Amino acid sequence: MKYLSKPIVYEVSFSKEGINKLKNISNFQINNLLLQYPTVYIIYNSTNNISVYVGETIDIQRRTIEHLDTDSSERLDWLSFSEKKGTKMIVIGHEHFNKSLTLDIENKMMLYLSGIKNIKHLNNRRTNPQNKYFTFEERDPIFHQIWSKLNTIDNNIFPFEKEIKNSALFKASPFHKLTDEQINARDKIFNRVISTLNNPKKTQLVLVSGEAGAGKTVLLSSLFYELVNSIDSNGMPKKEKNQHLDAYLLVNHDQQLKVYRDIMFKLGIANKDSDTVVKPTHFINTHRDKKKVDLILVDEAHLLWTQGKQSYTGHNQLYDLLNMAKVVIAVFDHHQILTTTGYWENLEYKKLVNFAKDNGTLITLHNQMRMQADSFTVNWINDFVHNHKVNPVPKNDTQGYKLKIFSNPDSMYQEIIYLSKNKSNGLTRLLATFDWPYIDKKKPDNDDYWRVKIGNWSLPWNLQIQPNSKIQKRKNKYLAWAEQPQTINEVGSTFTIQGFDLNYAGVIIGPSVKYRNGKLIFDPKASCNKKATQKRTFADKTKQNVAEELLENELNVLMTRGVHGLYIYAVDSKLREKLLNS
Repeated sequence: MKYLSKPIVYEVSFSKEGINKLKNISNFQINNLLLQYPTVYIIYNSTNNISVYVGETIDIQRRTIEHLDTDSSERLDWLSFSEKKGTKMIVIGHEHFNKSLTLDIENKMMLYLSGIKNIKHLNNRRTNPQNKYFTFEERDPIFHQIWSKLNTIDNNIFPFEKEIKNSALFKASPFHKLTDEQINARDKIFNRVISTLNNPKKTQLVLVSGEAGAGKTVLLSSLFYELVNSIDSNGMPKKEKNQHLDAYLLVNHDQQLKVYRDIMFKLGIANKDSDTVVKPTHFINTHRDKKKVDLILVDEAHLLWTQGKQSYTGHNQLYDLLNMAKVVIAVFDHHQILTTTGYWENLEYKKLVNFAKDNGTLITLHNQMRMQADSFTVNWINDFVHNHKVNPVPKNDTQGYKLKIFSNPDSMYQEIIYLSKNKSNGLTRLLATFDWPYIDKKKPDNDDYWRVKIGNWSLPWNLQIQPNSKIQKRKNKYLAWAEQPQTINEVGSTFTIQGFDLNYAGVIIGPSVKYRNGKLIFDPKASCNKKATQKRTFADKTKQNVAEELLENELNVLMTRGVHGLYIYAVDSKLREKLLNS
């Protein structure tokens, strides 16, 4: 790429005095770029509850006056900005800025800021990713230079890029630029939601399917944000602030719920007093006798219950939700069902898929976006998990993906520790199949922690080690398991890692997965996951064992977490020997 001039990043107070300071810049080139060209600007206040606004404009003087005068008289967030002491404005210019490029920079700025844990409020109301335009290829190098300068201004609000990209908030942000496949899916779903709300005769089910890492969560996050901000209950364009789409985002996973709540709180879509982002059981129990809501989006819908429990008196949570909303959008991966309480009988599952297919609302995402691996590596993992084959382990992946087999658990653990010490490697953690005892919120009788034990080696299971300080304990309330610093010394399970990714995942394949007679087998007797091994009562009232299918799904979830690498240790000696010699 040709040489690019450096961007101008200039900070002033958010006030009329700040505007005057911009006007009085003596350097003609800087003055010209900031006052006569399109700019991107950031307004922020770094008090305890950090608030940030990102915008773009062709006239920074006029736009700032509008914010100070008109917006401050009409909106509380702008009144807070203008009244708080120390509110700053950063104006960003570049000689190649045009409308498309500033919109794209603004959107990427929102993506980064939505992934920063320290920011509590992010006040922009739109997404603006652009298609290709004249200076499209300059966006990323210009943005990197801008962010580097912002980091020198305040590294608390603008931390290093690598740190942001590792956060679960960033990975689930609605501001990601979607792929063509995701855009087509989003537009199709968007149009179906609008047409249904215009004429709500019967509930619509939109079923979004795709393997692990297909980009389902980003699509759902983007959809929810766009729908809530752009249409009302009648499916019409939202023109007034008080026009409201009665929409909810549900997920039956504690760690994923924490991330979604943080994002939607930050963007002002939900607050701590609302049930906009909740677990499905809570929603069902509190909305059972109320009128239908407009829209429900369900992430990880394969975790919904398909039979009653103590806290749920129904028979199928997805069917209950269909009776409570005009439109239900459910993200579903049949290969990630992990418990008998969420099991779908084949006939019932086919009916669900065919219902959506016949209605034109079955959306399938085919592109694998998580693992930065070539097709040989991806196919090896799929063959291992689903076809129970141990093929020759791929060497020298063309995408740089690291697939490595270990002869003992400590060597793998030490490798994970080593990688974690270099922040550029991102999140690295140990995971394991649920083959060792663990009881939540109860300590074992003869040990300090519930542990994964292999010979003389052991580490605590997840969610047990406490942080060293009260400050970190407070921070951990907003962090997923893998993001909490102390969890480098724990072993994660599907219950803490499902829905998330790691840059490098070290997977301990426990004794429930064995190698016999030339193929992988699953041994329910060696599993401690009662939620997978207990029998399931079928529709014909017979009790059936579905453990082998669920244990395969458990292995699938663990083996597909690594973005850049997968490390494997197998407890079963025959499987370990086969892997090491393949």
